Order: sequence, then C-alpha cells, then structure tokens
Amino acid sequence: LSYARSPSGFTHKETRPSAAPAASSSEAEPAVEPAVDTGATVSQTQAVRQAESYLGFAAFSRSGLIKQLEFEGFSNADATFAVDAIQVDWMEQAVAKASDYLSYSAFSRTGLIDQLEFEGFTSEQATHGVDSVEVDWMEQAGLKAKEYLEFSGFSRSSLIDQLEFEGFTPEEAAHGATAAGL
Repeated sequence: LSYARSPSGFTHKETRPSAAPAASSSEAEPAVEPAVDTGATVSQTQAVRQAESYLGFAAFSRSGLIKQLEFEGFSNADATFAVDAIQVDWMEQAVAKASDYLSYSAFSRTGLIDQLEFEGFTSEQATHGVDSVEVDWMEQAGLKAKEYLEFSGFSRSSLIDQLEFEGFTPEEAAHGATAAGL
C-alpha cells in the first residue's frame, strides 16, 4: 500500500478493498487506507509506514497495534498518530485474528472471545470476530481435550471439568472427552 506525499503532508487517499477473512492472518488482506493529514513529522510518517506493514501480514486490535509500534521504539504519540492516520476495519481485524488463533490452537467460543479481548479488541469486536468465523465448537472441544491428554493425565470427569473451565458447554466438554477416547 502506498500513498503520495507532498511537502504539507499526506495528499492522496488510496483504498485497498476489504477481503473476506482468510484461514490465517498471514493470508488476510485487512482494509487499510491512509487518512489525509497535513504536517506529519518524519517519525509519524515512519510510524504510519510501519503500522501499514504490520497490518499487511498480521491482524491487530487498535491498542495492540499501538503497543507493537511502541515496542518498535515509536513514542506513544507517534504510534497513536499512525494508527489514527490509517483507516482500519477493527471488526475485520478481529475476524482475521480469531481465524489465526483457530489455525494453530483449539478454543471454546468464550475462550476465544476472552483471548481477543486480552489482545485489546473490544467486547463487540471480539464477539463479532468469533461469530464470523466458521467453526465447529464440538470439534474444538475434541481437539482441546486431546491437547490436554498429551501433557497431563485426566479422568473423564476431570477432563470434562477442565474443558468446562475453558469455556466449553457441558455438551461440548462431554463430546470432547469422548472424542479424546475417555
């Protein structure tokens, strides 16, 4: 994604069409458009470029992207400026992040919403992200149960309790234990 620059600041607004959520964030094409601004500093311009770069390969919440830019050495003011200077569909980012998590780990619906909120998404964004991905929660319970059995010993009832603690419904937890062989 590129944008023109004049001596007074950003002068061209370029829009990338929004893409459907992909199976992982590395395949996601987030909707990002630089906003028109006058008088951006060099550091702010670099922060914008870095924010766009990150969004090109990973999904972030607004606060998560600001924290990542700060980690890269940008001031909070420049990081916040950068995130506010680009138009990002945070709902779409939540969908991409939920999909990314599900590509490498099993979650309950509530557990995934909690994880997205921990990443800085609002409750509304997190819920939207989770509800927008196609997922079989029964299958997720089975996968999570198998993950637990790889690392620790469980009775059927203790595994069901653990799965329920993780946010699976009693029905999903019982299915998970059965799918794992207990």
